[in-house]
Amino acid sequence: MAHTADGTCFDRSGPKGAPAVVLIHGLGLCRQVWQWQQPALAERYDVITYDLAGHGDSAPPATEPSLALFSDQLAGVMDACDIKRAAIGGFSLGGMIARRFAQDHPDRAAALVILHSPHQRTKEAQAAILARVEQARLHGPAATVEAALERWFTEGFRRDNPDMMDLVRRWVQANDIAIYHRNYRVLADGIDEITAPQPPISAPTLVVTGDEDHGNGPEMTQAIAAEIAGAETHILRGLRHMALAEDPAQMNRLLLGFLERHMNGAAA
Repeated sequence: MAHTADGTCFDRSGPKGAPAVVLIHGLGLCRQVWQWQQPALAERYDVITYDLAGHGDSAPPATEPSLALFSDQLAGVMDACDIKRAAIGGFSLGGMIARRFAQDHPDRAAALVILHSPHQRTKEAQAAILARVEQARLHGPAATVEAALERWFTEGFRRDNPDMMDLVRRWVQANDIAIYHRNYRVLADGIDEITAPQPPISAPTLVVTGDEDHGNGPEMTQAIAAEIAGAETHILRGLRHMALAEDPAQMNRLLLGFLERHMNGAAA
């Protein structure tokens, strides 16, 4: 574990000098969410995971949270690791940050992996997420976590893996009530600034979701990919939001295959 000058906590593993992969977790979680991917990726790549501002072991956001702030934080992590270019992988909110970073720093995003990440929502879906933001503002992360676990994992997996449910519940409940809803609002309100960007994103891109991820479903994956020339898509059957934890073997095959095609020989 290490920290940047601005208080961002990060871990680094894998061979130095190998192509770099930076992974961004989702709202309310922490860098430990990549524990199911990090060992496989670190066999071939220089892997950096870090805690978003106001999450895990990182410092609170210095200003009001926004995609721009999180994009700047990512650039700072790469600078601290002396990495000029990397494949950027983002889960949920992390996928939004990855897209914003590719807009802000197109020369530094060698490839993108966008996992279970939102695009434009229906009016009903937007109203629902804003209601959850307000619930979090009034009552903190514990008020939203049980419903989140139902959205994130299939029913059978929740029943058979209570220890993992407890782990994820602890991650979410560890968030500061004063910060959590402010970060949540970025997930709710940040879509417009990463929709149909001009110039468009040009990095090789993989977009993945589960066919039961109703908040970030196949139609959103297709819409994201439609805005990025040559983007690849994959829909995971019978999986919800946190497929990276529920079926890491399948997710890792996708990630390693994509990185093999696009990052071999890429310099950090």
